[in-house]
Amino acid sequence: MPESIYSLKIFHGFDKEIVDSIVNNCEHRKYSMGELIIAEGEMSNGEGYILKKGKVTISIGGKKVAELNPGDIFGEIALLNEEERTATVKSATDIEVIVLNLETLIKIINNDTNNINKLIIERIEENLKL
Repeated sequence: MPESIYSLKIFHGFDKEIVDSIVNNCEHRKYSMGELIIAEGEMSNGEGYILKKGKVTISIGGKKVAELNPGDIFGEIALLNEEERTATVKSATDIEVIVLNLETLIKIINNDTNNINKLIIERIEENLKL
């Protein structure tokens, strides 16, 4: 496993074995600069994403609200419900993502509830700021 994967902020505090399990059991995808990853208003496909490499922009109603960097997570609300996407996500550079699904999330929660609870609280706080 490349050392850089362990330095992603989403994995801080997780045991190496858990990170390896997540990374090895999830799909990895690459997108070119400018590609649409998530379209605001489309129905959820049950996937969330960890940005492994590159940058993405988040926009709501056509207005840019955030730029994410490696280690950031996006689309995670789709893991828990099948509602419309609340934002558009496009790659600002060539990117690589780790794709999460509900099955993987359940494994993570069962293995490390303290870190997951902390992550959930942080994401709720970040989303409230948008």
